[in-house]
Amino acid sequence: MAEDPKDWDVATKLIRGGIARSQFMETAEALYLTQGFTYDSAEGADRRFSGEDPGFVYSRFNNPTVKMFEDRLALLEGAEVCRAQATGMASIHAALMGLVRAGDHVVAGRALFGSCRWIVAEWLPRFGVETTFVDATDIREWEAAIRPNTKAVLIETPSNPVLEITDIRAVSELAHAVGAKVIVDNVFATPIFQKPLELGADVVVYSATKHIDGQGRVLGGAILTSEAINEEFYRDSLRHTGPSLSPFNAWVMLKGLETLDLRVRRQTDSAFALANTLAEHKTVQKVLYPFRPDHPGHNVAKSQMTGGGTVIALDLGTREAAFKFLNALEIVDISNNLGDAKSMATHPPTTTHRSVPEEQRPLLGVTEGGVRLSVGLESVEDLKRDVIRALDQA
Repeated sequence: MAEDPKDWDVATKLIRGGIARSQFMETAEALYLTQGFTYDSAEGADRRFSGEDPGFVYSRFNNPTVKMFEDRLALLEGAEVCRAQATGMASIHAALMGLVRAGDHVVAGRALFGSCRWIVAEWLPRFGVETTFVDATDIREWEAAIRPNTKAVLIETPSNPVLEITDIRAVSELAHAVGAKVIVDNVFATPIFQKPLELGADVVVYSATKHIDGQGRVLGGAILTSEAINEEFYRDSLRHTGPSLSPFNAWVMLKGLETLDLRVRRQTDSAFALANTLAEHKTVQKVLYPFRPDHPGHNVAKSQMTGGGTVIALDLGTREAAFKFLNALEIVDISNNLGDAKSMATHPPTTTHRSVPEEQRPLLGVTEGGVRLSVGLESVEDLKRDVIRALDQA
């Protein structure tokens, strides 16, 4: 074709990227619910398994529907390779484990999602990997923590749940000086608002469960990187450990990608407006939103993001006030998910970050009065009315 898909605008990539039509020339992407594939001959199977002939051999390795999803997301991200996984946490786990072995060292931001923190703090050390946590907003702490044997750096920016901002370019320069690879969890920023690979990162991971599906239907994840890194660190481990994405889930998320740009931009506009409304209420002790000038990481956020995202963090002072607020909401759901078309709010200390030891939570900015609010596609005026009424009752 004369058109190079890499030259398309985002909206076109999200609709047309990765399409591989069958002989039936269907308009919607085909759903290939199959475990395996057949061959014309034993010689054909031999050539397929050796890589001499292109094609699929087993859906644990890859699948036509999953491949369309991978190709579309890679095109959007600007990555050479996308490897789809069963969940976002499968992606984080595979991205880290593929890079390290006993005796290596990993550095991560302290304010991580609870399960991500558990992998770094509890799981990796079982295999002889040393780990260090730092204040992800302080470049001096990154510089002090990175060692000659550091092999992986994990950044979550904006972080979950308090939206800390890490300077991806600055940390990447420090990591690359010792040969370490930089992994960025880009879920909160989404591929619409932040391009970590362009900022120096080596690997980008997503929970596709969030904005990419964005409608509360299926689980999924993705690892995006270069062909060279995939070949050296991920191809064999993913092939043999099998954290593969269901073709059905891949098909659902292909449809989710078609509207990702529209949904995320609308949600972000509403989140910014709602953050400003929350900041004016006397009950709210603190509001954190990356594109508000009073956010501690505002300048860095503006330098590497093109939008503030769909999530707001607020602090009401006490657990009692936070619970009263959540219980008084009538439109916004109480749910630990985010990035959904439906607005959702949760109390991180008792849900998403419950596994973090209580004495460590303040170091992450996780307070007893904290609430994480994921803004959906409802009318922003209705959402303002709902949160103001709930705050008044709190």
